[in-house]
Amino acid sequence: MRNQYLYIVLTRTNTVMSRLIQIIKNDSYTHASISLDSNLHHMYSFGRKYTFNPFLGRFKKEDIDEGIYKLSRTVPCVIMEVQVSEQQYERVKELLEQFISNRNIYKYNYIGLLHNLIKKSVCYDYRFLCSEFVYHILNESGIVEFNKSRNLVSPENLLDIEGKIVYQGDLKHMDLLYRAQEIEEIKLKELNAIKELSAIYE
Repeated sequence: MRNQYLYIVLTRTNTVMSRLIQIIKNDSYTHASISLDSNLHHMYSFGRKYTFNPFLGRFKKEDIDEGIYKLSRTVPCVIMEVQVSEQQYERVKELLEQFISNRNIYKYNYIGLLHNLIKKSVCYDYRFLCSEFVYHILNESGIVEFNKSRNLVSPENLLDIEGKIVYQGDLKHMDLLYRAQEIEEIKLKELNAIKELSAIYE
């Protein structure tokens, strides 16, 4: 069985809520998402339902070119690549599909934010914080065990996951980085093809 990879995306936006959390907890990152691909085309989390309404949150598929990400001039982030087994990867996909299929019943856990700040262990079936959701997916898939209530897991805690940091910087510049990498990969493939052809005719 071959290994698969997941991507944990930790960010900090310039919203009032994000700045408040940063001040209270002194954390570098205040939001967490999970993605199935390195280009973050399928990135999931809990956050605002509407860009300009911080009081209504839900489970959602995120896009770095939309919503709060689009409005922010810069988005400090770290992207971690986590190697998992094929079985764990399929379990993650299964759990995400459950959230997607039942997305209307899931809400952002606003009261859980208060519980997190005062370190009170309280969990709800259909309410999640962003980091609580990411940890829930990883924990239920047998990938990570922090031995504490899921609602007490912060984005910063997810840095303790065994994985490789593949990008750290401004999330809004990530696309440019990957495009540059793709161009370099294409050039390398072309160069290797030329070398192979040259070897044939020598």
